[in-house]
Amino acid sequence: MANHKSAEKRIRSNKTKRENNRYQGRTVRNAVKTIRTTDDQAEVSKTLPEVVSRIDKLAKKGVIHKNKAANLKSKLMKKVKPAAENI
Repeated sequence: MANHKSAEKRIRSNKTKRENNRYQGRTVRNAVKTIRTTDDQAEVSKTLPEVVSRIDKLAKKGVIHKNKAANLKSKLMKKVKPAAENI
């Protein structure tokens, strides 16, 4: 257990930050899953920039690793690229 006020505050702030990181990570995972399962290419191309931006923010904050972010973005781009070639 914490012996100092600053340690108690750190415990509280860490809990809050952890909850926020988990929420943001879950939101991004749901958005990626939606893009992967959607067949409507117009919707995919519309939501892709926002999802990529969120992925970059999570990587910048250290919620996910930068290589994981790169892999996620790469896989999403592969999904969008064939659609752009068919237009």
